[in-house]
Amino acid sequence: MDPVNALITLSDAHVVHKARSGGLFTRDRVYALTGADLTIAPGETVGVVGESGCGKSTLAKVLVGVQRPTSGTVRFRDRDLWSMRPAERRASVGGSTGMVFQDPSTALNRRLPVRRILRDPLDVHRRGTARERDDRVRELMSLVGLPRALADALPGQLSGGQRQRVAIARALALEPDLVVADEPTSALDVSVRAQILNLLLDLKERLDLALVFVSHDIQTVRRMSDRVITMYLGRIVEESPAARVTDRARHPYTRALFSATPGLLDPIDPIPLVGPVPSATHPPSGCPFRTRCWKADGECVSVMPDFTAASTPDHRFRCHHPVQEDQSTRDLVAQAVSAAPAVADIPAQQQP
Repeated sequence: MDPVNALITLSDAHVVHKARSGGLFTRDRVYALTGADLTIAPGETVGVVGESGCGKSTLAKVLVGVQRPTSGTVRFRDRDLWSMRPAERRASVGGSTGMVFQDPSTALNRRLPVRRILRDPLDVHRRGTARERDDRVRELMSLVGLPRALADALPGQLSGGQRQRVAIARALALEPDLVVADEPTSALDVSVRAQILNLLLDLKERLDLALVFVSHDIQTVRRMSDRVITMYLGRIVEESPAARVTDRARHPYTRALFSATPGLLDPIDPIPLVGPVPSATHPPSGCPFRTRCWKADGECVSVMPDFTAASTPDHRFRCHHPVQEDQSTRDLVAQAVSAAPAVADIPAQQQP
């Protein structure tokens, strides 16, 4: 899409942290996010999937201005976010974005009642009069299905689902254009997850929100999203329309992820990946996935692939040897099994 009309645009965004490990005078670096390019359009839902430690939460924090990138740019409504003055940045981004965190029991101040938690963003940003703020709190509780009787309850007196509804209401308090939900259901019971997911979808449609949904539950991400972003070791390796991601994804890692989800109609063994996820402190040279990929060769060791456009618009991937669009998962399982011994012998040459 045209970046000028985008809500948020990341361009070559990197996040590098200093680790506690390393030598006496030099500490190791953790490459949490590497070269991220991403555009979020108004009103769309973008799902983000990947294994633990792949950079999903870091990407989410960069999008809402919580994490400043080490290098690269974040443009908010075509303005450089980090060139703004701090007060302007807080007003612009804080008033237009909301975030729902993974565990509502730690994301909410347990000493404050629900009424104060929901009113706090309105007070900080000085939205409306005192009466209008109280009215907005009642409106928010109704919006997320919380009874008014809970307005004076503390978070510890609520169920896990009710706490997450409070967290969602707080994220919506300032009528944001974008909500980032970082694993919003992983801390909840299975019986409650569907309710929260349905609530998010309903609110997105009613309020015309842009939604970034980060989750390990990749089938839920596929059903909720317009686009799906696959991340591996801090990099975006594929971006695909959600309707095509299960059996039309081109990156081997994306196909392996979706093959690992259970299916009742067509049960199949997952595509095997050899070895653990490499360290983000000492990532492999070339393609980061090549130490576990059954298609890897010498080119993958030495050169990081650029993005390649697929046959469908808005579908791109980074792979020297992509999966063919018409290849079945069964064929890929057979290929991966036969190539497993060779993959295990590939040296993990590392970046300096």
